[in-house]
Amino acid sequence: MAQVFNALSRAFRDLFQFQVLWIVVWPILAASLLWLILGVAFWGTFSGWIASGLTAIGIQTWLEGVEPRWVAYGIQAVAHLILFVPLVFVTALVITALFAMTALIRLVASRDYPQLERENGGGFTGSLLNAMIALGIFVAIWLITLPLWLAGVGVIIPFIASAYLNQRLFRYDALAEHASRDEMRAIFSAERPSLWGLGLLTGLVQFIPFLNLFAPVLAALAFIHFCLARLTNLRHSAAHVNPHLSRR
Repeated sequence: MAQVFNALSRAFRDLFQFQVLWIVVWPILAASLLWLILGVAFWGTFSGWIASGLTAIGIQTWLEGVEPRWVAYGIQAVAHLILFVPLVFVTALVITALFAMTALIRLVASRDYPQLERENGGGFTGSLLNAMIALGIFVAIWLITLPLWLAGVGVIIPFIASAYLNQRLFRYDALAEHASRDEMRAIFSAERPSLWGLGLLTGLVQFIPFLNLFAPVLAALAFIHFCLARLTNLRHSAAHVNPHLSRR
């Protein structure tokens, strides 16, 4: 866990650098604009889904009898907001993973890992496929665990889902440029508990007001630091076994 906290501390150090600030802002803005447009265009559909959900848990019937009516409308508006905010954050995470990682990796690698050679074991196609798989399983976690909300233990679901999504999204992109495919598989296998731990810690930030605005880029930086440090150690270990690898 010391390696996890070290990566997280370095990510906080980098977060407020001038070069990073725009990367902090634009994924959130892009995600917010996207869902604002979709929300306006498909307002009736989204409202119907929310009404169906409220009906399923027995709240919609109660709302129909609430007086004055503005209270009921206010509760429905809050329900829309509760849905809107997570969608924005998840979308911002994906945008950061797909489109902002290159700039962040360049910043971190040039300063902290300048001798680390690039093996280009991944690419944009792999990143896109990884993001689709991550989102699919993320949604499945929510759907499969819905009964747990009725059992009163649903409060743990957001943290598990966020931990999974963060570690699955960012571990690939953090290594894609520098590691070979074999090195990526080796690190994913050997560091699985630490990757989940880092995913959980960066996921917790998403639930802290104000700090959650920085959560996508903080997670990206933390995984870059963690994964590139693990890649450096892996190559140093390999160089002791095979001196010809010491050039890395």
